Amino acid sequence: MSGHSKWATTKHRKGAQDAKRSALFSKLSRNITVAARLGNDPNPDNNASLAAAVAKAKAQSMPKDKIKAAIDKAFGSGADAAVYENIVYEGYGPAGVAVYVECLTDNRNRTAADVRSAFSHAGGNLGTTGSVAFQFERKGQVVVSKEILDPNAKKETMMANGAAGDEEEFMMAIAEAGGDDYEDAGEEWVVWTAAGDLMAVSKAIEAQGIEVKGAELTMVPTTPTAVSGTDAKKVQRLIDRLEELDDVQDVYSTMDMTDEVIAALEEE
Repeated sequence: MSGHSKWATTKHRKGAQDAKRSALFSKLSRNITVAARLGNDPNPDNNASLAAAVAKAKAQSMPKDKIKAAIDKAFGSGADAAVYENIVYEGYGPAGVAVYVECLTDNRNRTAADVRSAFSHAGGNLGTTGSVAFQFERKGQVVVSKEILDPNAKKETMMANGAAGDEEEFMMAIAEAGGDDYEDAGEEWVVWTAAGDLMAVSKAIEAQGIEVKGAELTMVPTTPTAVSGTDAKKVQRLIDRLEELDDVQDVYSTMDMTDEVIAALEEE
């Protein structure tokens, strides 16, 4: 279990975009509220979906008070009792790249119109249910920083995050925790798990004295689609347009993140 991938580059690019989107915390809050309501329990220890939603929010540095407010909202009334539903849209973007869009909405017609418009304006086509889902695999993703702040230092000082500070020790820790694989993402490790094992692996990592930055479910393409740098920019514009929609939670594509593609996207 080892290796370096393009995850760090794409993650940092997405993070920079998310930081500019004022709707980021709103989307995360909605995700937490829905998870809390569906699980009918405000305690993440008893609600696996809520635990995953909270972990994802923490990975984006969402303040604790906002997380608490989102959980409280799940059991509110009146305007706070809006009922959201999960909807998935599938389609193809430029160069035949498959695109999988996960949404949370309280107005199915509005969301469908917005997503269809995004595909149309970007030169893509919205497909039917199941048209691209088979090209992805649901996996769990746990993010672990290699270094953390030393709580005992008088001034800001970094220290090794337990076994995460050494690759061989970390590899053993991940194997013991039940993780499937891991990747070197620069200042962080990305641990891959089976979808149903996400929170169990995350807790097992923490039990070994390693601080977890965040954990979430993601969709990984089983057969990445090769594209040119020019087409990659077109696909990314579609993804950006979709991510700007309030009802869209996550967007996944089969675009193969080669060095050429990454270089082209960094020019944007």
